[in-house]
Amino acid sequence: MSHDPAVLVLDNGEVYRGQAYGARGQTLGEIVFNTGMTGYQETLTDPSYYRQIVVMTAPHIGNTGMNDADAESRQMWVAGFVVKEPARRPSNWRAQRSLEEDLMEQGIVSMSGIDTRQLTRTLRTAGTMRAGVFSGQFLADDATLLALVRESAPMTGAHLADAVSIDGDYVIEPPHGVDHVAHVVAVDLGIKAMTPELMAQRGMKVTVVPSTWTAEQILARKPDGVFFSNGPGDPGVADRLVTAVRGVLDARVPLFGICFGHQLLGRALGYGTYKLRFGHRGINQPVMDRNTGKVEVTSHNHGFAVDAPLEGVHDSPHGYGRVRVSHVCLNDDVVEGLECLDLPAFCVQYHPEAAAGPHDAAYLFDRFLDLMNGRRTMEGTH
Repeated sequence: MSHDPAVLVLDNGEVYRGQAYGARGQTLGEIVFNTGMTGYQETLTDPSYYRQIVVMTAPHIGNTGMNDADAESRQMWVAGFVVKEPARRPSNWRAQRSLEEDLMEQGIVSMSGIDTRQLTRTLRTAGTMRAGVFSGQFLADDATLLALVRESAPMTGAHLADAVSIDGDYVIEPPHGVDHVAHVVAVDLGIKAMTPELMAQRGMKVTVVPSTWTAEQILARKPDGVFFSNGPGDPGVADRLVTAVRGVLDARVPLFGICFGHQLLGRALGYGTYKLRFGHRGINQPVMDRNTGKVEVTSHNHGFAVDAPLEGVHDSPHGYGRVRVSHVCLNDDVVEGLECLDLPAFCVQYHPEAAAGPHDAAYLFDRFLDLMNGRRTMEGTH
């Protein structure tokens, strides 16, 4: 294991000293914590973590190594990675290499050997903030490093979806033996690989398109439904994407949004968004489906939320008919789902496609299919 020194510096002036892990160098970003006990490979390759330094609260990371099958996208997207105790060597029959090998190969500046419990308590109290990890030739006195952190760009006001999206479109077909039942255009705002896979398993042909596509381009593919994916950044500045969502709503084509897509639909309907103090990130978040009363254990990765009325049915401020909050987080009453009652559109803030993660919410893809088939199932059970 490395004994090279590394330093983590927070925007509030706190300094944590540990050992370099992964690539050596300098990285800056918003520091957040993830409470998942497993799934570090999926976390590292989730584009929603773009420009964020991720702290894993689980003490041992890297035990199962890395493989080619579990990545959620084409690369690691985190700005940096902080763990307490990395595995000395991977031990899993699916492991093809160690976590540190991949971190080094992809240039992810990381560190280990600090008390991640203390760090998490700081972030839960003070909230997420800018931070930097420094090692190798970038080590300097604390004041110099703190100045670099405080000069870095904040997450508020950052439009990041275009940076993680694809350049061209591609198609995921239903697997052999599964009947083709619908065509979905999925807008890649930072989409995870499991999303089109779960749709394809249900017979949906999925055309994944770049975040820069307009509603006219999307609708020209004559989809049965349109999906807006998860992704990074501040939804409050994503005006072009909100315009695309409104174009789909105006055409009355069934629409489903997840995470960033949920926030975009919220804005399109006329609601505001706001930044959470420390966000929801992990695979153990309780959410109530208000239509059924069922409590789901769900996977989350979001630092922003939709500001919509929790109780009752309300008219969309932008004239899209009646809307209600369909799902709510039981930890803090954050809006976790919206349902349009006069248009074929709904969204959730959390991740029904989560891997690694619980599968309680996978039924939402069936609801999307039912919506495309012209049946309203948000009213009933699943």
